[in-house]
Amino acid sequence: AAYRPGGAAVDGRGKRDHAMDLSTDLIVRPTRLYDGYIFDLDGTIYLGSELLPGARDLVFRLRELGKRVVFLSNNPTRDVSMYADKLERFGLPTPPEEIVTTVYTTTQWILQNAPDAVVYPISEEPLIRALTDAGITISDDPARIDIVIASYDRTLTWQKLQVAFEAIWYHKRARMICTNPDLYCPFPGGRGEVDAGGVIAALEAVTGQPCEVNCGKPSPVMVETIMKAVGLGPDQCITTGDRLYTEIRMGIRSGMDTAVVFTGETTPQMLSETDTADRPNFALDRIDKLLPDRYW
Repeated sequence: AAYRPGGAAVDGRGKRDHAMDLSTDLIVRPTRLYDGYIFDLDGTIYLGSELLPGARDLVFRLRELGKRVVFLSNNPTRDVSMYADKLERFGLPTPPEEIVTTVYTTTQWILQNAPDAVVYPISEEPLIRALTDAGITISDDPARIDIVIASYDRTLTWQKLQVAFEAIWYHKRARMICTNPDLYCPFPGGRGEVDAGGVIAALEAVTGQPCEVNCGKPSPVMVETIMKAVGLGPDQCITTGDRLYTEIRMGIRSGMDTAVVFTGETTPQMLSETDTADRPNFALDRIDKLLPDRYW
């Protein structure tokens, strides 16, 4: 029998609860194929260490149909090779050129816009390694720092914030950019972890200075990199993810069709309360429903 995306869930008594009813009411599926498919990873293809239902079948089928598939992530705690390894473990082998991360986009933005700048990354090792490999100067001396990079950092300390504070507020020489603006990283079971948004908010609050450049979704920096990777125009692609304010906003701004999945951060309730202009074209309760049934 042909593969079909899974049906809606019911409770143990065969009845739907209110959230399920709302999800069903909001579901809108694409009716056609696109030339390019751009996928968020965390909360869309997998959640933590768990591959989400239908993800592997969908990616395999799109590749069989000759469609361009590109994965992207706002999570700067992994570089491209680490994401490639993780996808390989999930049974989704993917070449590095089909993965776009904020480690790459942040490094490239500095090389293109401030190659001689001294930077201070509040980040984990993958970004620090990428900056070093690119020949970018790193320092924790507030009097030398030109750019503070706010990032997702599970090793965050008071001292890191103090260095950035002095560089921006006291010496008045540093500007702030960020790898990504995400507030938290979603985990299975409805849990999460503080993301770069917390670092940005803290530094903006104490310095009174805004973050000037976002190198992740939904910024033009990320869009330009993705379009180069996919080799297509925005009108030929669809972007799919779990966050309305990152990949969905990015897709809308760049002229792509968009689809949100209720497997990560966005809930049906959140979508129902979103302004029409900020809503995606499609809403799905599982990722494999992105492909119309007749193409399975």
